[in-house]
Amino acid sequence: MEQKCCNKSIACTVKQCAHHAKSEDFCSLNSIRVGTHEANPTMSQCVDCESFRLGTRDCGCNL
Repeated sequence: MEQKCCNKSIACTVKQCAHHAKSEDFCSLNSIRVGTHEANPTMSQCVDCESFRLGTRDCGCNL
């Protein structure tokens, strides 16, 4: 499994993401893009990490 550096400024618990740091709950990207799928977002469920990419089976994520 590839060890990735983590960006301690971007906390992340989505282990299925290819950018997850794996060893800790942080993102390995320098920055992320946050967007929405709603015309008028009013709750946290209305926003998305648009930098998300599905990880591969060898990431150790049980995909």
